Amino acid sequence: MTSRRMTSRRTLLKGTLCGSAAALLPTAASARGSGPFLRLPAPAGPYPVGMRTVHLTDPARSDPWVGGVRELMLTVLYPARSVRGFSRAPQLTPAEARLFAAYAPRVHPGLPQPGAVDWGAVLTHGYAGAPPLPGRRPVLVYSPGGGDSRTLGTSLAEDLASHGRVVVLVDHPGDASQVELPTGMRTTVLTGPPEPATFRTMTDTRIADLRFVLDRLGGLPLAPVMDRTRIGLYGHSAGGTAAVYAARDDRRVGAVANLEGHLALYPTPAGFGRPLLLVRTDGFEGAAGVESSWGDLPGRRALLTGASHWAFTDYGSLVPQLQSAGLVSATARAALVGTGDPAGTLAGVRREVGTFFAHHLR
Repeated sequence: MTSRRMTSRRTLLKGTLCGSAAALLPTAASARGSGPFLRLPAPAGPYPVGMRTVHLTDPARSDPWVGGVRELMLTVLYPARSVRGFSRAPQLTPAEARLFAAYAPRVHPGLPQPGAVDWGAVLTHGYAGAPPLPGRRPVLVYSPGGGDSRTLGTSLAEDLASHGRVVVLVDHPGDASQVELPTGMRTTVLTGPPEPATFRTMTDTRIADLRFVLDRLGGLPLAPVMDRTRIGLYGHSAGGTAAVYAARDDRRVGAVANLEGHLALYPTPAGFGRPLLLVRTDGFEGAAGVESSWGDLPGRRALLTGASHWAFTDYGSLVPQLQSAGLVSATARAALVGTGDPAGTLAGVRREVGTFFAHHLR
């Protein structure tokens, strides 16, 4: 990875898809006998990770895709006091896994067809319901890429939590591939890259979702260990776009990390006024447009070499494993996550994002 300091110029915004990375462990036969046994990388911090799922409703807003009250699903990750007696949570619920298996190869040609992979067998390193470590922790709120669910940001979030932060993963029902709500399953309205009007609706909705989550932090189950004077936003692709614009006029946000999100929808003042991290890859076909849209916005820029757009997400770990199992071609892997060493990409993403927030949310 190489990095350099940004200067300042005008900015704009346009969106794409998701964000996080990962290391590889050897692929073994699945205990369920359904394809390869896929592993997410373990977090590298000193603390075990607890996990809780939260359902929120915003009675002040109507859902722009289906009408009715706007609903959100969150995953909250945090440093745990102990995980003894608690179990690691799956990345997807059984119902989500079935829908994801059908959705993924349509959105990303080259991923295995339904039935080739048991997506429901992939475990996180978060222990559901584990008690939190006492103390007041910085809070990081994550928005995934357009079309992706919050679960594809698990690996980076777990690592951030293992180093002492509370991390809130936000799903955006309607454009997320699948979200299991208490009221039922929601699937994406996207069938390809969104039209300009759809993208504007998607971005405006995400901005409102993020600000609503900030409003509700004090009422979440983990509120006693959240230091709401130290809040950061980060996101991948369309999520990075939304994070920047959500923070623009919200002084509660102390720092923002944008992982390869276009900034070309609304003008962003040159004097953004908050620490900003802008990270992109050298293998993404839209990289030039991303770089141009950032203009001279002040902040830190970093470049991931040997990587492509979805290396920021859990695909960065899972796709190389699928290639090793003969389920993904070298061409598909290169297009999705790049040709570089996934462990090196993982280390680069963790280093850039973790160091940035450690410095600016002391």
